[in-house]
Amino acid sequence: MNAQNIEDVRDIVGDYNILLVEDDSLIHEQLKKILGRLFKKIYIAENGRDGLETFKNNRDINIIISDINMPNMNGFEMVEKIKEIDKDVPILILSAHSESHQFIQSIKLGVDGYLIKPIDFDQLMRSIMKATIKIKFQDELLRKTNLLKQYKEAADESIIVSKTDLHGKITYVNKKFCDICGYKKSELIGKSHSILRDSKTSTSVYKDMWHTIKDEKKIWQGVIMNKAKSGDSYYTDATIKPILDLDNNIIEYISLRNDITEIISPKRLLVDVLKRSIEPMVVMVKIDNFDDIEKYYGLDMLEKIEKIFEVEFFNLFPNSCEFEKIYSLGDGIYALSKDKTKCSCSIDEMEQNLKKLQKSIAGLKLDIGELDYDISVVISLSYGRDALSNAKYGLKKLEETKQKFIIANELTKKEHVKAQKNLQTLTMIKKAIDNLNIVSYFQPIINNKTQKIEKYESLVRIIDENGKVLSPFYFLDTAKKGNYYSQITSMVLDNSFAALDFTDVDISINLSILDIEKKSIREKIFSLLRSHKINLHRVVFELLEDEDAEDFELVKSFIDEVKSMGVKIAIDDFGTGYSNFERLLDYRPDILKIDGSLVKNIETNPLSLHIVEMIIAFAKKQNIKTIAEFVETEAIFDILKGLGVDYSQGYYFGKPDILTKR
Repeated sequence: MNAQNIEDVRDIVGDYNILLVEDDSLIHEQLKKILGRLFKKIYIAENGRDGLETFKNNRDINIIISDINMPNMNGFEMVEKIKEIDKDVPILILSAHSESHQFIQSIKLGVDGYLIKPIDFDQLMRSIMKATIKIKFQDELLRKTNLLKQYKEAADESIIVSKTDLHGKITYVNKKFCDICGYKKSELIGKSHSILRDSKTSTSVYKDMWHTIKDEKKIWQGVIMNKAKSGDSYYTDATIKPILDLDNNIIEYISLRNDITEIISPKRLLVDVLKRSIEPMVVMVKIDNFDDIEKYYGLDMLEKIEKIFEVEFFNLFPNSCEFEKIYSLGDGIYALSKDKTKCSCSIDEMEQNLKKLQKSIAGLKLDIGELDYDISVVISLSYGRDALSNAKYGLKKLEETKQKFIIANELTKKEHVKAQKNLQTLTMIKKAIDNLNIVSYFQPIINNKTQKIEKYESLVRIIDENGKVLSPFYFLDTAKKGNYYSQITSMVLDNSFAALDFTDVDISINLSILDIEKKSIREKIFSLLRSHKINLHRVVFELLEDEDAEDFELVKSFIDEVKSMGVKIAIDDFGTGYSNFERLLDYRPDILKIDGSLVKNIETNPLSLHIVEMIIAFAKKQNIKTIAEFVETEAIFDILKGLGVDYSQGYYFGKPDILTKR
């Protein structure tokens, strides 16, 4: 090995440190001289144990050269321990033998070179160079990885990022993505981007996007309107790129977005205008039955109706109203704003003008090519403090009351008072749950022929902090809007099944369809049924239908299963609300409970009488028992008994009360 060779190697390895582990003093000294000229620093150890400790205490060691046969700990044992600390550190093994089992063990340990004694110094240099190149690659990879990490951090701070797999399922989102859409990462991963799709965005946008990125394997750029978890729309300027492997196959898609909502959103413009007004005035106009237009006529027709209406709306608007701009807020809602202090007409005049506008629109037929569409609107007017919020609540009020026009001042305040009351009710419910003050009262159900008690209906009550017993009227609707309804249901189930030990008659338990759809409640019910097997013939589930129910197949399956266990099914409040004869075919009930609103008027209202007669006739043909609720007087009872109703329930026979042990 000449001086030039040593200089060439030193130029490459001169910034690195090496650990030499060798117990042969002659080889030790030879290598020490050579390595000392090449490396920045050389660490010396004479056995495996010392070598391991030296490596642990000096983490700036870049390369290791070690003998195999050494006292205290051999080279293989040391290498195995060192690899546990740093699996990537390059290690060269020295051996006086060329036995195959040692060579194989070296491979298994992942060493980077195997040198036979006496050492061929050219081979030593080549092995050192090879190990050094490995270090340089690792250093370069670490450097680039660190840079990429910083680039990613910078991008995550400024750009909305997401990735999807080949099927369009989300595999990654950054914090800014979650911030703008309002969903948690756990709610997005594995879902399709359609979870954010706003129905306003034409399907042609998505067809073009997928054609570009999937079929053409090119970058797609465009503006997308999405819908956040809150229901609010937002806009992003999106760049979506397919990520390809070396064979030009797509492996995933990455999307980079910028939030441009404030640039585009009419709502933001409206809010800014109102902020600048001394006394804001807002008119909100909503197309009647807007939600049904897409359902019946499709998205394309919806867009045509909106575009034509916006033009006609502005043309019909009286000049005396002095509004200059219409803000399209989506979902068929439009807003107009004005500083009331700059308006020349009075509020009474404004109201009259808006009602004239409303009448003009009602007489308008939109020519949308395929057909003429009759359109009508509802209008909410508000001025002063919280004008925009009041106008929004005004639209909700119009929807609830089925009216067409409202001056919506002070509605926000009223809604705030209502919200405060609801919050107080929720607090009361929580305390009742925590203190086990969710109790069941039981109202007797009488056999009309024997006038004996054959059933009790379990009715939920809350005992408040003052010891007052409250009926569901005061808390149940509020509980349904919070997180406590299921807890109340669970406690009522416990109370009701426990009551089976207090009486020999049936216990009737109210279950809403929403209860049945909830997995935890179903599991609770079946657990109680299994633990009360001997009394299942005395359990009746009264089904309360709900317009928000979704999975009727699940409900039917539940009914089939509990009926097979001996439980009876009753339909509550039959004759009004959501109940119908078609549903009876699905649920196959044992009992119909005739709604109290029909029963209490049966003496004076012929229609109520005729409906009850019809229900009884139907029930008898189907071999279904009937129970009349709200039986408050002897006269009502006599009529019902004469009609052939099987059972009666009401204050005439007994109020709900605590059921005591028999």
